[in-house]
Amino acid sequence: MGLSNAFGLLSNDRSKPLHYRFAKKQRHKMNSVIANSSLISNDPVLDSAQFDWSSKLSRHWEAIRDEALAIFEHRDAIPPLREVSPDHRRIMRDNSWRSFFLVGYGNRIEENIARAPKTAELLSHIPGLNSAFFSILAPGAVIVPHRGVTKAFMTAHLGLVVPKQREKCWMRIHDQRLTWGQGKWMVFDDTYEHEVQNETDETRIVLLCQITRPLKAPGSWLANATMNYIKRSHFVQDAKSNLADWERVFAKAERGEL
Repeated sequence: MGLSNAFGLLSNDRSKPLHYRFAKKQRHKMNSVIANSSLISNDPVLDSAQFDWSSKLSRHWEAIRDEALAIFEHRDAIPPLREVSPDHRRIMRDNSWRSFFLVGYGNRIEENIARAPKTAELLSHIPGLNSAFFSILAPGAVIVPHRGVTKAFMTAHLGLVVPKQREKCWMRIHDQRLTWGQGKWMVFDDTYEHEVQNETDETRIVLLCQITRPLKAPGSWLANATMNYIKRSHFVQDAKSNLADWERVFAKAERGEL
């Protein structure tokens, strides 16, 4: 599951600015241009081996996992994604998907990076990294079918903590049903319909990265314009403010004040 969108999930658009509604109506044409300019496959699921950064992070997955588990000790202070980004409430019925951000739409969360320094150093080897966070899915969690908004990004999951019954914790991407593996990457295009279910009594934790798709012109120009629009949107600005509030909550949890 990736960061789903910045202007595609909300059901009532009539109150939104004209440029918002125009961008939403044009996103399919924009994605077509980006797809035609892609330097990699446009398939729903991609081979992680074609990306040089994937093997480097895979070799150190246990160090990344250990930092994630240290953070997970304060699980109740890790923000549910639907509280950070309210537009995700349409796809999540509860707070069973929590996200500890290190980078969000190009913005480094320095306090959180200090809590996961090895992970942050490894992330610096990913070119075009847009967002990165520990994605924590509680037992019984359900993320309903949905699509991301732009092909300008790829989404990548590095499995860190995977339930023993792997087949019962899964993601469907288009017509493929996939499961996570510890130290293994899952790379996909989230503009294809996808959904997630954790049908086990164990927690699933992955490092989720949103990465700029390798493109040539004119798709690269359009992708840059799209990303700049999203970064300036009120969705991202509101999320930054919400993350700052949750950082204070997490700091209190670390001090034993919650």
